[in-house]
Amino acid sequence: MNKILEVKNLSVYYGTVRALEDVSLFIRQGEIVALLGPNGAGKSTALNAICGLVTVKNGEILFQEESIKGLSPDSLVKKGLSLVPEGRRIFASMTVLENLEMGAFTVPRKNISKIRYRLEKVFHLFPILKERKKQKAGTLSSGEQQMLAIGRALMLDPTFLLLDEPSLGLSPNFVDIVFEKLAEINKAGTSVLLVEQNASKALEICHRAYVFEIGTIALEGSPDSLLKDERVKKILVGG
Repeated sequence: MNKILEVKNLSVYYGTVRALEDVSLFIRQGEIVALLGPNGAGKSTALNAICGLVTVKNGEILFQEESIKGLSPDSLVKKGLSLVPEGRRIFASMTVLENLEMGAFTVPRKNISKIRYRLEKVFHLFPILKERKKQKAGTLSSGEQQMLAIGRALMLDPTFLLLDEPSLGLSPNFVDIVFEKLAEINKAGTSVLLVEQNASKALEICHRAYVFEIGTIALEGSPDSLLKDERVKKILVGG
């Protein structure tokens, strides 16, 4: 399979503080890849660098074999990348439907049929959002808000979906639902890059994973190989 994304020797600093040093990774077309590691290990910084949200000091980022380093987030959206940010960041005072329509901002307003088609795809994936479409987004449960954040990202019809801590703050039942839906999204043809603290859930659905430790990649491999590696447990839980 072709690589949809490749990161080469990436370094990011916040002032004089090293956040990432010489990080290299790739995602093949059709894969789910997870970035795992403890807080502060650099996995979210890597995601933000890919999305154009932080300045890259050194290295290269290629999307479909073209450099995207330094491009603005809105330019990346037009190329097919869509981010579900940590904390969801929905528009609480707007309805569910209005939030989803905001997600389709790249579609000309006159192209109503395309927007409706994408809405129906989102409602098919998350039927609860259709039931709640006239409800204020701020009144949804945390799990429903996460579904809305994913649905809003899908309104861009991305080829590559990136998610930062999608299970954060969710009940176990909603965690299961969100991960099931991510697997479903992937099976429909969307490549997925996932930053996640819940390593066990991420390893249930991903094809490969990278384990971050203090701004570098310590380990990489399939879920089976990583689950058998005692070093993974030491990195993730300490000791």
